[in-house]
Amino acid sequence: MAITAAASRLGTSAYSNAAPVELRSSWSDDDVEAVIQAVYRQVLGNDYLMQSERLASAESLLRNGKITVREFVRAVAKSDLYKNKFLYNSFQTRVIELNYKHLLGRPPYDESEVIYHLDLYQEQGFDADIDSYIDSQEYTDNFGDAVVPYYRGFDVQTGGRTVGFTRMFQLYRGYASSDNSQSGGTHSRLARDLASNNASTIMPPSSSDGSFAFYAATDDVPPKNCLGGSYGESGRIYRLEVAGIRGAGYPGVRRSSTAYLVPFEQLLPKMQQIHRTGGRIVSVNPA
Repeated sequence: MAITAAASRLGTSAYSNAAPVELRSSWSDDDVEAVIQAVYRQVLGNDYLMQSERLASAESLLRNGKITVREFVRAVAKSDLYKNKFLYNSFQTRVIELNYKHLLGRPPYDESEVIYHLDLYQEQGFDADIDSYIDSQEYTDNFGDAVVPYYRGFDVQTGGRTVGFTRMFQLYRGYASSDNSQSGGTHSRLARDLASNNASTIMPPSSSDGSFAFYAATDDVPPKNCLGGSYGESGRIYRLEVAGIRGAGYPGVRRSSTAYLVPFEQLLPKMQQIHRTGGRIVSVNPA
């Protein structure tokens, strides 16, 4: 089912309008290369991949017809490359969120799915947990052996749940964003909603008023609006919310979030200063 016009303004058109990438029986070298790139982009969460990091052996097996697309996906998901990017430095629930996103193209629907994979990981290890996604009936029904997994959580589909649409926007931060560049870092995006069995709030990658926001504001930030008058030649004041900024002193401590009210003329220098201190700007809005 096609995504609605209103929903497409949430930035999903790059996926909803694109045909699945499939390796057909009469494939060419260009077809195989397109599949390889699509697998890396999907399974690695659109993260940057250096030439030296590519899985040359698995690529060769796919080019020679020795393995299917499904097995190439499995090789990437079990690789040290994947583990270094997502397993070793992330909370377990975050890893499960990403596994669902990367391998099944959707978020976890409820806490029982998270608990299942936590138990499987503890009892049988990471590789067995990866197999449980790729060997599942859900994977077979949607991707089979020849189709690269893709984001399905944006569309209404047979066997899917409406809550999957809202949860997907907690994991998806835009076509140009990667799963390692998000301001939420290695923390879970869905743990609270899954535990309370509540639908997640849709957090679009960008807003219609020209501002952008990566996640909801936390409780320890200044007011959203400027209570005083405007200043600066243009009379425009902007509110910058920042995550991960390093405070003074030793040991280094990063506040969860903070905010600044900045006139338009000083906006660019302030943003540059924030980046130099290691902070990540998570929203820019008119005050």
